[in-house]
Amino acid sequence: MNAVALVRNAPTNLARWCHDLLRPPTVPVPPMGIGSYAAVFVTLIAVVASMLLLDAAASTWARGLPQWFVAAFEYITDLGLSGWFLFPIGFALLCLAAMTSPIWSPMTQDVLAMLTARVGFMFLAIGLPGLFVAIVKRLIGRARPYVGPQDNPFAYIPFVWKPAYASMPSGHSTTAVAAAVAIGAVWPAARGMMWIYALLIMFSRVVVLEHHPSDVLAGALVGAVGADLVRRWFAARHLLFSASDLRILPGPSWRRIRAALGEITGNKTSQKS
Repeated sequence: MNAVALVRNAPTNLARWCHDLLRPPTVPVPPMGIGSYAAVFVTLIAVVASMLLLDAAASTWARGLPQWFVAAFEYITDLGLSGWFLFPIGFALLCLAAMTSPIWSPMTQDVLAMLTARVGFMFLAIGLPGLFVAIVKRLIGRARPYVGPQDNPFAYIPFVWKPAYASMPSGHSTTAVAAAVAIGAVWPAARGMMWIYALLIMFSRVVVLEHHPSDVLAGALVGAVGADLVRRWFAARHLLFSASDLRILPGPSWRRIRAALGEITGNKTSQKS
C-alpha cells in the first residue's frame, strides 16, 4: 500500500468508525448495580466532608513539607498529564485508520478491527472525562490552594476561566483514574499497577499544592464514572465488551498480530512465525 492510499484511508475509516460508534444500541447492557450507586454516593459525601474538614488542613500540611519531597512529587505529578496517554494512543489510532483496507485478507482485517476497538476505547475513555473536567472546572472557578498567602477552600470565582481558579475537579486525577479503569478493562492483569499509578498521581496533586483533597476525589469520581459509561456505550453496540457482563471480548493472539503485520509490510517471515 503506497503513501497516497494510506493518507486517503485515514479520514474514510475514521468517519466510518464514528458512524459505528454513534449508531443506536443493538443489545441491552446491565444497569449499574446498587454497589456502584452506593460508591458514587459515598464519594460525593467524602467530597463534601473533605471541603468542610480536611482541605484547609491538607494545604497547611503540604506547605510544611521538605523541598526535596515536594520536588520528587513535582516530577511524579507530571506523569498525570493526559498527553502521556492521548498522544501515543491517538497516533496508534491514526496508524490503524491508515492501514485498514479491504485489500487485506479477512484475517488481517479482523485483527485490525479488534485492535482498533481497543485503541479507540482507551482514547475515548480517557479523553472524554478529561475534556468534561477541563470545561467544568473553569465554570466552577474554585481557587487552587496556592492562591493567596493562606488557603481558603471556599474561595470561588465562577466563569473566570483562569488556571488559578480551576481547582475543582482535578484534571490529573480524572485522567489517572480514567486510565486505570480503561486500561484495566482492556488488560485486567495491569489493573493493580494502574491503580497504584492513579493513587500516586492523586496524592501528588495535594503535595504540590495544585489541588485540595476534595478536588482529587471529585476528579477520581468523574474519571471512573466517565470511563465506565464509555465501556457501556461500546458494549451496547457489541463493540469490544460483552453486553451481558461488560467483560472484554477475546482479542487477537500475538501469532495473528504478527501474521497481519507480515501481510501489511510484505514480510513473509512474520507471516510464517
